[in-house]
Amino acid sequence: MSVISNIELVKQIGMASALETLCGQAYGAKQYHKLGVHTYRAIFTLLIVCVPLSLLWLFMGKILVLLGQDPVISREAGRYIVWLIPGLFAIAVTQPIIRFLQSQSLVLVLLLSSFASAAAHVPLCYVMVFKTGLGYIGAAMSISISYWLNLCMLVAYIAFSGSCKETRTIPTMEALQGVDAFLRLALPSALLICLEWWSFELLILMSGLLPNPELQTSVLSICLTSTTLLFSIPYGLGAAGSTRVANELGAGNPEGARSAVRVVLSMAVMDGVIVAGALFASRRLLGAAYSSEEEVISFVAAMVPLVCITVVTDALQGVLAGIARGSGWQELGAYVNLGSFYLIGIPTAIVLGFVLKMGGRGLWMGVVCGSVTQTTLMSAITFSIDWPKMVRPSSDPLPILQRCYLI
Repeated sequence: MSVISNIELVKQIGMASALETLCGQAYGAKQYHKLGVHTYRAIFTLLIVCVPLSLLWLFMGKILVLLGQDPVISREAGRYIVWLIPGLFAIAVTQPIIRFLQSQSLVLVLLLSSFASAAAHVPLCYVMVFKTGLGYIGAAMSISISYWLNLCMLVAYIAFSGSCKETRTIPTMEALQGVDAFLRLALPSALLICLEWWSFELLILMSGLLPNPELQTSVLSICLTSTTLLFSIPYGLGAAGSTRVANELGAGNPEGARSAVRVVLSMAVMDGVIVAGALFASRRLLGAAYSSEEEVISFVAAMVPLVCITVVTDALQGVLAGIARGSGWQELGAYVNLGSFYLIGIPTAIVLGFVLKMGGRGLWMGVVCGSVTQTTLMSAITFSIDWPKMVRPSSDPLPILQRCYLI
């Protein structure tokens, strides 16, 4: 039930990631007024995007049936996702605000607000699911409420904190006048993140077409959920790298940006090796954490070596994508992801999973091929960057791709 909602959530996060370039470089250049303008522009744009997405979610149950999914599961998934629509609008406002604060290195408030909303979500979800008898509908409602709670805390911090005194502004018509310029960076930013996430979500949808779909879908869902959880570490490293790179480029300090890239990549390598090693050592525990059925536990254990490869590539690409967002070459990164996953990864997955009848293991192996290709290409691009050319003159409204990345 969470596949489609995850797809749209990642899309919102991706579009908001354009602010990692815009706000990060503006803050480094001490153009504090522009942070508010860029943020309001992003909020306005994402709220508009929420309207067609909401209509899509309203009819998602019927759409899943047309795509060949199980009618019963599709109907229940449709009911679940409808109650996530209020949370969608909260995300549309929250994600730009997160980038607004992140570009100023105000990350402690993000941590505290996330912790507070998560702490409130647990008892709220329990009450909504069990005490009210709403079941999974209550779970969806509690998710939406938690999103709005987090948003309210962040807005209150910006409104009353002295840390945002210089960057805090009020909405003006200026924010509406540059939507097209924002979209030129927001759409590649969304694709940079979405193209990879969509490929993994497609695995879950395709697994429903395999023999014994209950087992295949369950195991691939466990693997995807695990990699998503573990990806939070490199994604955080990538966000830090994005902030530092953008700030240094905005301040006209290419050597500082180069140094930040070296540090964050070293941390990503350490994270990938340590986490993958721990995951492999506890491969049977992974399946047991989700299911008591021996068939599921054994299947997950057999999948873990492939998942470990994904963990390593995710650690690297999470940071590389952050560098791309901070320096403004999201468009090139989107092309890399498109070729890696949709010209190599997904076709390979289809051949291995369906033609060679390797099932869920074959599907995952195909996407691993795409992930390795993606990481290799993005590493080559990052190491060939001419950092002095990445510095954006203060008169430029956007980083110019043709000027900024290759020697």
